[in-house]
Amino acid sequence: QVQLVESGGGLVQAGGSLRLSCAASGRTFSNYAMGWFRQAPGKEREFVATISWSGSSTVYAGSVKGRFTISRDNAKNTVYLQMNSLKPEDTAVYYCNKNPPARDYWGQGTQVTVSS
Repeated sequence: QVQLVESGGGLVQAGGSLRLSCAASGRTFSNYAMGWFRQAPGKEREFVATISWSGSSTVYAGSVKGRFTISRDNAKNTVYLQMNSLKPEDTAVYYCNKNPPARDYWGQGTQVTVSS
């Protein structure tokens, strides 16, 4: 079993940056591909980015490609999402999970609000 806790969200102006962190408990963290997902008000949760268990492979949603960078530190059981050039449409609650996501692993998420 893995527990995930997201942090690092906040309010930022358009064009700004934030770095999200996802701290995982459990010894099997490094076995999993991990992903970041987000859910905007009134919308379905959507995929943002994923990283392989080793960190050697990443994939991004088209809407964030070139602006966001996913990374991980298996020694620290942590996954990161560096978000640059933020846009108002990036406003959402951001979650991390395994990829593909496991229902029981969803955490509380961290709110990101981008003002125009």
